[in-house]
Amino acid sequence: MNDKLTLKELSRYELGTFADIIYRNAILYPDNEAFVCGSERMRFKYFNERVNRLIHSLKELKIQKGEVIGILSWNCLEYTEVFGAAMKGGYVLAHFNPRLKEQELIHVINDSKANVIFIGSDLVEIMGRIHNQLSHTKTIMAFGNAREQMMTYSEVLDSHSTDEPESKVTEQDPLVIFYTSGTTGVPRGAIYTHKQKMENTCMKALDIGLEFGDRHLVILPMFHIGGDSHIWPFFLMGGCNVIIPEPSFNPAASLQTIVEERITDVHIVPTQLVSLLNLPDIQSYDLAELKRVWYAASPMPVEVLKQGLALFGPIFMQGYGLTESGPHTTVLNRATHRVIDKIPAEQKVLASCGQPCIGIHMRIIDEAGGDVEAGKIGEIIIKGKRNMTAYWRNSDATEKAFKDGWLYTGDMGYYDEKGFIYIADRKKDMIVTGGENVYPKEVEDVLYQHQAVMEAAIIGIPDDYWVERVQAVVVLKEGERATAEEIIGFCKEHIAHYKAPKGVDFVESLPKSPQGKILKKEIRKQYWTEK
Repeated sequence: MNDKLTLKELSRYELGTFADIIYRNAILYPDNEAFVCGSERMRFKYFNERVNRLIHSLKELKIQKGEVIGILSWNCLEYTEVFGAAMKGGYVLAHFNPRLKEQELIHVINDSKANVIFIGSDLVEIMGRIHNQLSHTKTIMAFGNAREQMMTYSEVLDSHSTDEPESKVTEQDPLVIFYTSGTTGVPRGAIYTHKQKMENTCMKALDIGLEFGDRHLVILPMFHIGGDSHIWPFFLMGGCNVIIPEPSFNPAASLQTIVEERITDVHIVPTQLVSLLNLPDIQSYDLAELKRVWYAASPMPVEVLKQGLALFGPIFMQGYGLTESGPHTTVLNRATHRVIDKIPAEQKVLASCGQPCIGIHMRIIDEAGGDVEAGKIGEIIIKGKRNMTAYWRNSDATEKAFKDGWLYTGDMGYYDEKGFIYIADRKKDMIVTGGENVYPKEVEDVLYQHQAVMEAAIIGIPDDYWVERVQAVVVLKEGERATAEEIIGFCKEHIAHYKAPKGVDFVESLPKSPQGKILKKEIRKQYWTEK
């Protein structure tokens, strides 16, 4: 890169690729902060140089364009550099979930055919135990202290040039593989090209309403498509991503970082908003710089959202999507949230996930494939330029997911006369009790209205008479008390009796995924094996 700007330099990389964006930001905003993590601060020019060093090291290892490189790490600055190397060097980055068990990791890593694996400093031991069972992985680079047969990431980068690499990346090149959570079986890899990833990034920046220099607090894991998809719109706009490195959500520390780093945007999931609202001193934090709170990953209980609006003001936004959809497909903007003082009929929109985004078509269909009327529940299907290309090395699963260009989500929902979409639940989570369909979210929304309930999950469990019966698993707020009879009676006051839980178990906590989603699959296990 020349010290003196020549405008032609901005034409080095192909338009529509992230290689172009990384280089553009380094030229136009060299001294602006791109990423912050703890005490480490990285400017756009330095980020570009670090990415260049990594690309040169991969070339030296004979890693060719289009080959898969993998990463197993919690959030850190090195994570962004590895993704940057894939973006600019033409590699395909496969993300792996650090919470997977050893056999699960072996499966997804071998499925990806990753040639190189980058390892977080606290995951070196597990990689040391499984590396002999990895069929395609030739090189392992550790962000921290490396074990025998591993390379030390920092030493590798320090020994290579910052010069611009000879890379020819196009919009159609594959860029990234995100593995599904595996809630319905073996995890599958959703693969995206530069074009699909850029489409999602640009449209999300538009829907959020980002401005140059906005600052985003990165709480959700970067290996999950939801957390990842919120980072790159800020990078695209010359903004800064402030990364929380700890894998567990700390509400007080997050608020303190918002204050100290002058954060304008934060992306959270419903369970994290619950934790924030239960901080006794939350009103002591100066959150004046905060412009937007984006929530996603799972449906937000309306009562929790109302509490958030009362405390933070109308700065909330929501999106809906899944690993296979880009993920950004709907938006419920800030203006639509300004109904807290309206009549109940107008407040109903808070239960929706918004309207389809620009560039997205959505339909809701019945089991025969016909489109349902407004207010009728069916399966949500999506068509858009940001949908995944396919499942990696799984043509059968790809054919089942897509029909005539439409992605079948497995999510059940309905729409209203204004085109707002309401998620009922996952198709697999629907409970059939005594011949009646019960959607857990509807019951959970009632439970969150009870003053003693902090978190709740509704599942179906085996029953000799009902076949399945509705079961509530509840976490109470600190210092609060309630009985099962009280909870059941409360539900019967608000919904049909057949929808109310027939049993309630009180627990200290609910199992959650790294992105904070309540894991009903884990909750179900004890009931379907013990009862």
